[in-house]
Amino acid sequence: MPSERLLPEHVAIIMDGNGRWAKSRRYPRFYGHVRGVARVKQIVTASRQIGIKALTLYAFSTENWKRPEQELNVLWALLKKYLRREIASMKKNGIRLRVIGELARLPGDARQELGRAIEELSCGKDMELTFALSYGARAEITHAVRAIAEACASGAMKSDQIQESTVEKYLSTSYLGEWSNVDLLIRTSGEKRLSNYLLWQCSYAEFDFPETLWPDYSVEEFKKSLENFKNRNRRFGGV
Repeated sequence: MPSERLLPEHVAIIMDGNGRWAKSRRYPRFYGHVRGVARVKQIVTASRQIGIKALTLYAFSTENWKRPEQELNVLWALLKKYLRREIASMKKNGIRLRVIGELARLPGDARQELGRAIEELSCGKDMELTFALSYGARAEITHAVRAIAEACASGAMKSDQIQESTVEKYLSTSYLGEWSNVDLLIRTSGEKRLSNYLLWQCSYAEFDFPETLWPDYSVEEFKKSLENFKNRNRRFGGV
């Protein structure tokens, strides 16, 4: 029996395979990131046109800080360039930008560019676009637990008042409200793991693992992932 919801409201994507794409062509790794950014633009545009309400992209994990400094510098430069080029188009299409993760670790100029873009797009009402940058789900959940513990210690909350909905209010995606839970998780490149991404929010998500590396992941393939979602039987523990 197919899903009653024909279109996922919240799609989360692990954009995997940039490095392997470049290596297979004997290019430097950064060239894969350059091509990957072009793919981001296409998928964001398609999501808005199709009617996705929330799109969350895993752009940089807390573990990615282990990468060479030269590669990191390229990533931040590409991020700034993407924001400058796309901000007008995103504003025209009603896209609101958010960022989750340990943003204090980002270079100052990247934080400044993000802040400007977030402010410029703050009135968007048609789609929530979130970049997960310097993000790790375990750190997110730990932060939420710490904040709840502090609320209990101060007397602002009692332990028997803590429900799942309470925890969700302390997660970094709480601004998404009814869309905070992920309906469809896509990871390109064929790898089948979450890599510390939205562990709470993906608890009942449908997964799709296309073999295609991210720089080659076309809008047509994205639509196939959405079509696969339509044919899933989402029982949420029921019959």
